[in-house]
Amino acid sequence: MLSAKSLFQEILDNDDAFRLFCSIAAGGEAQGGWENARIASLVPASLRGLGPKIARHGADEDKHGRIFNALLKQRGLTPAEVPLETDYTLLLERRGIGLAHERLGRDVPLSERDIIVYLAHSRVTEQRASEQMRLLLRFFGDHPALGRAVKMISRDEDNHLAYCHEELLRLAAAGHGRTIHTVLRECALAEIKVYRDVGLAVMSHMGAVLRWPRAKAALPAAGIHATYAYERAGGWRRMVSLRRPVRRDALGVEPVPDAEYA
Repeated sequence: MLSAKSLFQEILDNDDAFRLFCSIAAGGEAQGGWENARIASLVPASLRGLGPKIARHGADEDKHGRIFNALLKQRGLTPAEVPLETDYTLLLERRGIGLAHERLGRDVPLSERDIIVYLAHSRVTEQRASEQMRLLLRFFGDHPALGRAVKMISRDEDNHLAYCHEELLRLAAAGHGRTIHTVLRECALAEIKVYRDVGLAVMSHMGAVLRWPRAKAALPAAGIHATYAYERAGGWRRMVSLRRPVRRDALGVEPVPDAEYA
């Protein structure tokens, strides 16, 4: 029986599969780092206090990209080319989710609504990232090579999610509640489709690398479709709710240097 843990273990044990997995992860984190850095530099004057937190978010994403690349280097591997159909960030942008790279490339301050769009997009995608990293933490938290990296990234993703909750609640209290609700719903419904499509693409590439027979390759694909069916039926709502986080001002402290994981 192919379980989630045995699937990740199989990827971990195969150099080519591990190389592809880390390359996809590093590419996504690097894109997130660039986006957050640009947003931090374009924050409108009315929300200037958010700038350092957004910059911290971007620094964390850059750090995660370096960690995944360092994991490759530790095994004597170089980054692989990331197939476009596995590029989660790019596919979200193509669906109009988040702030377009073309907009971020212009040196024009963002609007308050732009910041709401950014935070709503982050709230949805950080929910996904937090859940994925908690899964890896459960499987590999004590792994001699991966454990400290997984713990660090998981902690950061939880902090990012807490920050999104806190800032969106602050903006809702300032009168933006209806806009936030609308944008969160749009983001979540688009994200679950992109997550399904990217998941199927990643598993297709992994299956080819690991030379899975057709019957075995069908199992993770069936699981991905089942997850999408659950999320489309109502599971997406967990990605749009807002609650006061236990971790207050989660991005208001100094970041942990990536050297700590090694």
